[in-house]
Amino acid sequence: MRILIVGAGSTGGFFGAKLAKAGRDVTFLVRAQRLAQLEQHGLSVKSAAGDIEIEPQLITATQIQGHFDIVLVAVKAYALESALEDMAAAVGPNTVILPLLNGMRHMELLAEKFGKDRLLGCACKVATSLDDNGRIIQQGTFNDIAYGELDGSDSERVAKVHDFMRDAGFDAKTSNTITRDMWEKWTLLAAMGSINCLMRGSIGDVVSVIGGRDFADGVIDEVVTIIQAVGCQLSEPFLAEARRLLTLEGSPQTSSMYRDLVAGRAIEADQIIGDLLARADAKGLDAPVLALVYSNLLVYQLQSKK
Repeated sequence: MRILIVGAGSTGGFFGAKLAKAGRDVTFLVRAQRLAQLEQHGLSVKSAAGDIEIEPQLITATQIQGHFDIVLVAVKAYALESALEDMAAAVGPNTVILPLLNGMRHMELLAEKFGKDRLLGCACKVATSLDDNGRIIQQGTFNDIAYGELDGSDSERVAKVHDFMRDAGFDAKTSNTITRDMWEKWTLLAAMGSINCLMRGSIGDVVSVIGGRDFADGVIDEVVTIIQAVGCQLSEPFLAEARRLLTLEGSPQTSSMYRDLVAGRAIEADQIIGDLLARADAKGLDAPVLALVYSNLLVYQLQSKK
């Protein structure tokens, strides 16, 4: 099987490097700036589990020839619309699309462009970032990816994808609850991002100050209420663990959106917070804390363009 990874940033580059090192046929679809960087320096992953250095197979949109078996979409959500056009020539009638994006809006956009029947649900957990030299730096040791049919059924194509993904240096698994997994990931991202970004600190920093724990609990309650109204019923074990993680004393945990904000990079404000607010509004739900968070992030985005 051949896989095209759309984007060779911190997430796509991480999983792609692992797959390539394991001997899989991996090609990265990249834009000109990243192409030049990777052609000069190669693809580098720095990790406590062991560093990886590879010479990646790279193409641009105009160089795509033929369809791929798997297309792994690993761009930031704000870059998805342009990526849809770039990857179009790689998608054939039997191509399986695995999206590693945050939120849920990307599933709707991908379905509109390529048809829902080509999509698998997908959720990954990894903390990575790019340094100034374009190297991928992994924080922590977790590197999980799960995938499955959106209706929860077993299928031959999921089995084939799993054969391709497993034993490649990260934790790969199939899931019969992948739709709920994706909503649960969004719950964590929205709540953690709101806590970190509005308060400008880690989870441990926030809960250590007067009123911080109450604020965190309020964010969690608001996000969970919206997700369960517009998405799906979240499992009790997940809810208990999410609240524990998001209010853990001494925790250095921060969201990727917060790390991007601190670094002065573009952020996924619209996809992680804005879209959730829009769905809440469509259901007539008030979300005053999230609305405040979103306004705060929009001010950051406005200032970063000046």
